[in-house]
Amino acid sequence: MIQVSSVKSNKIEFLDSGGGSYPEVISSGQAEWFQQKAQEINADSRVPEIIFWHMPSKAYKSVAPKIGIRRPCVGSINKEKVSAQEAETGIMDLLAKRTSIKAIFVGHNHGLDWCCPYKKLWLCYARHTGYGGYGDWPRGARILEFTHKPFSLRSWIRMEDGNVHSEVVLS
Repeated sequence: MIQVSSVKSNKIEFLDSGGGSYPEVISSGQAEWFQQKAQEINADSRVPEIIFWHMPSKAYKSVAPKIGIRRPCVGSINKEKVSAQEAETGIMDLLAKRTSIKAIFVGHNHGLDWCCPYKKLWLCYARHTGYGGYGDWPRGARILEFTHKPFSLRSWIRMEDGNVHSEVVLS
């Protein structure tokens, strides 16, 4: 999903990145809608933005660590290939050009939990958090911490047993 929120209007808008019985893609129409809403809500790009959706874009394949996870990427599991959306219809170009976008967070691939830089933003995976789904990787969660003035976005993974790792500053 893409989430757009506005400090001014307290609006939240969503775009679905597909999956299940729906096409696994953010369409060009959805990208155009996002651009229109982003201009309405944050025309001057002064408010930092983060994006959440389920299916990774093809851009995740371009930054995916090949063996292990090395700087500038951070994370602890890299146990499967990126299973990306079926097509790229302009959303990543649009997001990469918006100076206010700091990071994009996705799920879908349970065997990945890394963050890697992409152009001027970060592409991050969440973490296998629950007891359902596939894979037997240790459970944890990607945590986000925002500081308002000055703006800062930090992230790390907190494991079910309380251990913390893979801290990164994303802004």
